[in-house]
Amino acid sequence: MKKWLSVAIAVMVLLSGCAPSFKKQEEIISGDEKKQKAIIPHYQISKNYYKNILPFRPGKARGMVVSNINTRYDIVEFETGLMRIAQENFSPEKYLFQEGQYLDEKTISSWLKRKYTDSQLKEKKLKPSENLGLNPIDDEKGSIEDRNKNNPIYLAHIMEHNYLMKSDDQKILLKGAVIGLALNSIHYYQKEKYGATFDVELSQKKVEEEGKKIAQEVANRLRERKEFKSIPITIALFQQEGSNSVVPGHFFAYTHLDSGQVNINGWEKMDERYYLFPSPEAEKDHRDDITYFFNFKQDVEKYFQNYNGVIGRAFYKGDQLSDLKIEIPIQFYGKAESIGFTQFVTGLILEHFPAYIPIEVSITSVNGPEALIVKKQNEKEPFVHIYH
Repeated sequence: MKKWLSVAIAVMVLLSGCAPSFKKQEEIISGDEKKQKAIIPHYQISKNYYKNILPFRPGKARGMVVSNINTRYDIVEFETGLMRIAQENFSPEKYLFQEGQYLDEKTISSWLKRKYTDSQLKEKKLKPSENLGLNPIDDEKGSIEDRNKNNPIYLAHIMEHNYLMKSDDQKILLKGAVIGLALNSIHYYQKEKYGATFDVELSQKKVEEEGKKIAQEVANRLRERKEFKSIPITIALFQQEGSNSVVPGHFFAYTHLDSGQVNINGWEKMDERYYLFPSPEAEKDHRDDITYFFNFKQDVEKYFQNYNGVIGRAFYKGDQLSDLKIEIPIQFYGKAESIGFTQFVTGLILEHFPAYIPIEVSITSVNGPEALIVKKQNEKEPFVHIYH
């Protein structure tokens, strides 16, 4: 154990001494109307990550995601999953990433509303051209329960990502866009303002059906805008979990429109899902993997009385466990105990889990992070970092 712990610390020191230099940067001109100077960093930490142009330009609808998405787990997965899907058509080796610069907060807010009836438009003093809501009409007939059951809110949020390329004359131009549509799995409503919250569970089939209809209308509207008129566009459908979930939702389909294409001709199905370890769903669908987790959990409980529990979040592509993140909160009475526990847990990881499962373990206490253990797929020696 001392060997790999010493190596890990040595690597951290080495990396800190060899931090990437940003002196080798490339100055370019943005291709938008403002013609601002921008910089492309020379360093790219991984081929799986896009380079961002500098200075960083926040998205025009920045901050809305926090209000519209149920949990922080969904927020992270919605954004990072969207970049993962983007790589199918926009290679990180060729394209630069920028947060959405064209769909602003006002536009997205208007698209997230319900569609209005003619009488509702008149009552709200709106023009027909302002009737932009993509969610179902609430005709206000019948009981509140029936209205929300029959016409729930499907579309929760829209996220735009831009993909840029450098031209021969040192300009960066918009060459692609990825649009994420976050859809509800549960519709929440109130019978009165500040009253109790009620919910309606939505069927996967109906969510998918409505999501694809909304996607076509979004494609129509994007093609009417000059920025998106002729560039390739990917549209992805994400289903978020309920507000009490401790695992994120998942993308279940995406489509790609070639330059100038308006009509969606087909969808690529995505067989992805997160499971909570332990949970009845995980026991039912992935018995072998949950057995590895239970054996690991039992050994931790057996040897450390200050142990408070462990939670795993397992990410599956099809039936294959492609990522497992484990959180262990524990009460420590000293740094020596923290180090000893970290070494013990690292040994249990190597003992209980097959080599093909990539695992990340976060050990925390009331004081904050204590240690991080990362074992990549098929690697014999994990990376271990103990926080000081």
